[in-house]
Amino acid sequence: MINKRYFTLILASIFIAILTSFSTKDGHQQKSRLRKIVIDPGHGGHDGGAPGKYSNEKDVALAISLKLEEMLKDQIPDIELVLTRRIDVYDSPMDKAKIANQAKGDLFVCIHCNSADAGRRAQFVGYKTETYRKGRKKLTRRVKEYKYTTIPSAAKGTETYIWGAHRNERKEVAMRENQSLYLDSSVSKSVKGFDESPEQMNFINIKTRQYFDRSAYLALTIQEEFAKAGRINRDALQRQVGIWVLQAVAMPAVLVETGYISNPEEEDYLNSPTGQKEISQAIINAIKRYRTSLDNKTISADLNSGK
Repeated sequence: MINKRYFTLILASIFIAILTSFSTKDGHQQKSRLRKIVIDPGHGGHDGGAPGKYSNEKDVALAISLKLEEMLKDQIPDIELVLTRRIDVYDSPMDKAKIANQAKGDLFVCIHCNSADAGRRAQFVGYKTETYRKGRKKLTRRVKEYKYTTIPSAAKGTETYIWGAHRNERKEVAMRENQSLYLDSSVSKSVKGFDESPEQMNFINIKTRQYFDRSAYLALTIQEEFAKAGRINRDALQRQVGIWVLQAVAMPAVLVETGYISNPEEEDYLNSPTGQKEISQAIINAIKRYRTSLDNKTISADLNSGK
């Protein structure tokens, strides 16, 4: 008689085989594994995000997201697209994660703008006389006088983030809580009753690591495409805090900081049709490369080789 542990190991093998299969019964290649992308315009509503001189992050993020959707539909028409918002409305990170998970997305792309603190410049304008005391005597002296002006941040360029590796435990929770959303319905029925088993938890752990690698590969690829487009590459990074939503979605996920809205030059670029088109095209080029590597099962190898 087959014991429960052995049976669940068999089931886990079947699950992985189903999820990683690329061929139909008649031998023809199945559709791409990247079938649905969730685009998340950052902030919204009362949460304006970072302010520029004349625009807010929430509006720029939405404009770029809508342009990205438009261009993706044209260039990769077989991919289904879901936006977490299309208007100026606030949704909490929990709401956004729920939208993405219920949509059963294969990829989550969050669009934001960056910001940096302004500086101050001191300009000598002359001398002034000031009075001071020395004992009981009142004395005067001439001192230099300066005028201070605010200098807009000169920071520019792009960054793409994934969740920190030390946050994988939270990602595993998201995977566990949304198994029915990313597993095939027939597989979901099979695993019922085996939740929290060592085999099932091991399966979730494998998927979490797999999603981490996929996210890292896409983040690096997005930055490479930005660099090709002439943008300053500020690297693909793991953010230690502040990206809860990336950990809460049961899919690979990245957050793209498209530029510094605090820099007047960058703000103009981010708000321009040309800038929004170039930003969207760089992300699309990266998604195309990601999709090819995903379908060819070469993401881990490409990531390790630096391709």
